[in-house]
Parts: sequence; C-alpha cells; structure tokens
Amino acid sequence: MRKVSTFAGKVQAKIAKRCRRRQRNIVRLPSQLRSCIALSALACGTAVAAPVSDDSVTIYSKLQPGAVSPDLYRPTPGRHYSGQVPGYAIVRHDRPYDIEKGQHTLRVTDVAALIDPTTVTFSSLDRPGTRVLEQSFQFDLVSQAKLIQRYLGQRIAVELPRGDQVDLVEGVLLGATDGLTLQMDDGSVQAIRSYNNLRFDQLPGGLITRPTLEWLLDSPSTGEQETRIAYETQGMTWWADYNITYDESTACTMDLSAWVSIINQSGATYENARLKLIAGDVHRAEQRQPRRDVVYKMAMAEEADAGFVEKAFFEYHLYTLGRRTDLPDNSTMQLQLMPTARGIGCAKELVFAPTLDTPWWGYQQLDQEYGRYGNGDINVYLRFRNEEAQQLGIPLPAGRIRVMQLDPADDSLEFIGEDVIDHTPRNEDVLIEMGNAFDVVGERKQTDFRLDLRTRNLWETFEIRLRNHKDEAVDVAVLENLYRSANWKIEGASQKHRKENSNRIRFDVRVPSEEEVVLTYTAHYFW
Repeated sequence: MRKVSTFAGKVQAKIAKRCRRRQRNIVRLPSQLRSCIALSALACGTAVAAPVSDDSVTIYSKLQPGAVSPDLYRPTPGRHYSGQVPGYAIVRHDRPYDIEKGQHTLRVTDVAALIDPTTVTFSSLDRPGTRVLEQSFQFDLVSQAKLIQRYLGQRIAVELPRGDQVDLVEGVLLGATDGLTLQMDDGSVQAIRSYNNLRFDQLPGGLITRPTLEWLLDSPSTGEQETRIAYETQGMTWWADYNITYDESTACTMDLSAWVSIINQSGATYENARLKLIAGDVHRAEQRQPRRDVVYKMAMAEEADAGFVEKAFFEYHLYTLGRRTDLPDNSTMQLQLMPTARGIGCAKELVFAPTLDTPWWGYQQLDQEYGRYGNGDINVYLRFRNEEAQQLGIPLPAGRIRVMQLDPADDSLEFIGEDVIDHTPRNEDVLIEMGNAFDVVGERKQTDFRLDLRTRNLWETFEIRLRNHKDEAVDVAVLENLYRSANWKIEGASQKHRKENSNRIRFDVRVPSEEEVVLTYTAHYFW
C-alpha cells in the first residue's frame, strides 16, 4: 500500500510540475495573446499553452540598395503604409510539445499572419518516428460578419436602444442582408434596422482568433517532444546603411560606421531570437519570371560578442551577431553591423567625363556632329580601400553611404553627399560619388575633323580646358570615350594618357591654383 501511494505521489508531483511550467509560459505571454489562448480553448475544448520557444529568423530583402522609402519605417499621422514590404523571411521555432501516442492533432496559433502555408515544415527532433499525416493552415478569423453568417438559423440576442434604455430581444436569426430578421418565440417575425450589440452563445466551430497551423501527427510514443517548425512569411526586409564623417584638416581621412535596418510587419513578434545575415546575389524563381534578387539573410549565433562576425558561406558572406535580440511586430530597428572604423585613409578625386550631346546608337559613327561637344561638370569622388590595415577588411553588403563633414567653426556635422555602393569584397576600393566641384571648371570641344571614306580613315581632334579657382592646385582625371569605331589610336596628345578599356582613355592633369590647363589630342579611327 505504501509503494502504491509513493508511486501515485510521484505521478501527481510530475503533473503539478508540468502544470506550473505551462502556467509560467502563459504568464510570460502578452495579455492579448493570453486572451486569444483562452478563447481558442473555449472554441476547441482543449487548453492550449504556448511553450518556451527558441526562435531564429532569416530575412531576405528585395530592396534595391539606397531605394528604401521612408514610408516603410516612418509612419505619417493619418496615413498607413499599404504597400507590400519588399522582402520575406524564413522563421524557425524550436519548442517542446506534449504529443500522445498514435494519431494526435497539434495546433499552433502564434505564427506570422503573412505566412506562406506551402512552405511549412514540422519535425520532431528527439522522436524521429513521429510522422506528419496531414497539415493545414487555418485562417478563417473571427469577425462580426462571419459570426452572423454562422448563426443563421440559430438563436441570438440583440440589444435594442429604447431612449435611455436598452431592451434585450432574443430570437432565431433568419437573415442579415438588410439589417436583421428574427423569428420570435411566438412565431412572429421582426425586422431590426438599428441595434447596439449582438450576443452569441459561443464561438462557432471553424472560426479562430488567430491564424493557426494544424498537424495530424502519428507518434510512436506519448510524452514531451522537442519539435521544430519552419515556414516562410512576407512582411520582413532589411538593408545596410553606412555613415562617414569626413575630415580634410590635415589629410583625407574618415570615420566609417555601418548599420543594419530591419522592418518587421509580418504579424508576429520574435523575442530573444537568433539572427544571421548573408549578403550576396542569390537567384530565386519568381512566379512571373526568373530574376536575380539582392538577398540578405539575417540570424544570430550562440552567445558571443555583441557585434557581427563575418565568414564566407557558399558564394555569399555570412554575418553572425553575437547576441540575441527582439524583433517586435510593426517595428523598425537598427543593429550595428561593425564597430566604427576611425582614421581611414582616403583620396578625393576630381573627374571630368563629359557626356556626349548625341546618343551612341551602338554602331560605327561617321557624322561630324557626333560627340562634337561634351556637356558635364567636374565630378567629385571619395575613394578608400576596404582592407584590414584600415580597420576594415570584411566584405561590405550593398547599401546607401552618407558622408558628413565637421565644420570647425561650431563643431557641427554638415551633409556633403551620399551614394550607393555595391557588394564590396575585402581588399577592394570603395568609390563614392559626392557631387560636382564648384571652383573647378571643364570645357570640351572638337577642333578638327577629317574623313577619308576611300581609305577608311577618320581623324578627330579635341581641346579640353580645365580652370582652377581654388587656393591650391588640384588633380583632375579626364576620361574620354572613343565610340566611333572599334579600331583607334591616339596621336599628338599634349599630355600622357593611358588606355583604361577598349573605348576609353584617361589623362591625369594637374591644374595650378588660379590657372588654366589646355589638353589636346587626336583620335585616329580606321576600319
């Protein structure tokens, strides 16, 4: 008798411990979610407890770098962003569930509202014999209109306003097309145009308060199983932003910081989640036509440093953040991609590359007017090398890069330009287009043109004038495109040049302060 009592006591202790654990899990949930769990329990007759979840999120972005609309992350009063967030995510939940032996139905409600049900997978991590016989995604959410439709032919209660009083009328709901039509207990029919509230006995079967995943499982044993649920959801995206503080007081130096911005509008909150980030151009089949998307994959690692650690992953790059973080629903947050790199050496470059006043049609051009004049300002660029000696040396994901400069007069930062950079591997240069030079001017014109159709030769001479109104000398890179024919050579150039590619040459010209430099050359085409 004592042995039986001891055994029963152990069983009761285990049951009590399990109930306390489930109760703690429910208490941790937001009040709104606890209400939904209670209401779902009334609907299905089974208490549903949300277990502690180990979540990881993988975010893919379809955003073009630098093309992020502020409407995505800066809500305007009175206006809600109604477009689709240009991205998606792969979500994974690792959770324990009590599963009975044989066929058992498991329902999970705390999933993203924008889930793609065709991507859902379920697996038991410690019971490989557990099989999925059926799975479904139920999204018939409760609403007043659906409640009314489900209660046609059933008894409801209606609150009717009578001056300062409210009368309660009960009857069988016959119709709800134009107001309500009730059949009363005495057989009469009453049409109701104006009413306050409706009362229903219970939540009809099939209606749920949140999107629900449901599985019919076949388990070889009864007990708690560690499970893994994974699916794809819309409504999430991310992008990279870079901020530079430029300093030219002694030399061209800069401080560079990098941030990752995340938008979560998936309809679910991921608490204490693990996130990873993969940067690269990954192909994904689209419904209408295949195309290449810029893909970012985010996740977090086991507990480590607070910053990202980068490593090669397939043909892409994996960035691992050394701490967990929360991704609340309907939120935008930023994470530091890497520590601020200070004192990066850079170079300011002036480039004169005038555009043709006549478009190039892709074939041989013999018209004298083609390219006779070139229009364009002298562009300003900043260049730095992504290398370890510069406190960098990690692949940089594509993103927008903003440049600020300190005004020593009041120690304020002033915006001086921004650009978009592509994915940049380590030990490669980063080139930032800043704008146009104010005090350096360039002009280009054709000074001679000769065409000999009999011998198939063409000569074209250009004059380029560069004027510098700054207090110091400047170096200007002059880029000339040679599009008339595939075969060409440069003759009579007044300064040294080098061939950059099959149809472009470059002159590096130094222009003293308050002086003008004239550059001439002849392009000889033959075919």
